[in-house]
Amino acid sequence: MTTILVNGVKREVQAPADTPLLYVLKNDIALSGPQFGCGLAQCGACSVLLNGKEVRSCVTPLRAVGDKEVVTLEGLPARWAKQRGLSAEQAAKTLHPVQDAWIAEQAPQCGFCQNGMMIKATELLERVQSPTVADIKQAFMSGPSPHLCRCGTYTAIIQAVQRAATHMTKASEIL
Repeated sequence: MTTILVNGVKREVQAPADTPLLYVLKNDIALSGPQFGCGLAQCGACSVLLNGKEVRSCVTPLRAVGDKEVVTLEGLPARWAKQRGLSAEQAAKTLHPVQDAWIAEQAPQCGFCQNGMMIKATELLERVQSPTVADIKQAFMSGPSPHLCRCGTYTAIIQAVQRAATHMTKASEIL
């Protein structure tokens, strides 16, 4: 039995230590955010945050998680609420600014890559308050390989990241 922290909740899972984290998240914990795309860390659809850093969960073994916090797409609202100091009631009604921006910009088409895109955007915006277009493009090109969108919604994705950055900056100014 292994205990991992996923989206702020300790979860006990029975899986061999070399099991890819993606399989644990999807099969044992029943999360639908991370997607199985390529299984080789080449597309980014399976991305999650591990202690705030984007990792490809399809090639991250369960043993690599240890006592680190895993945040999936489903955990972004709670992450934002915690960062903002919102009450549990407020948090239940809140989306992360990245998720709000994705909706406002209508970024997804098929939606398959969007999990990884939003995870990567969150990682970027937690490091860089007002990223340039070049910063955004560089972020999506970093890691083991570029994040891939087969529908080609890259322009909408960049606009969504810019919108989320503006929202997050304004929220920081309020504090």
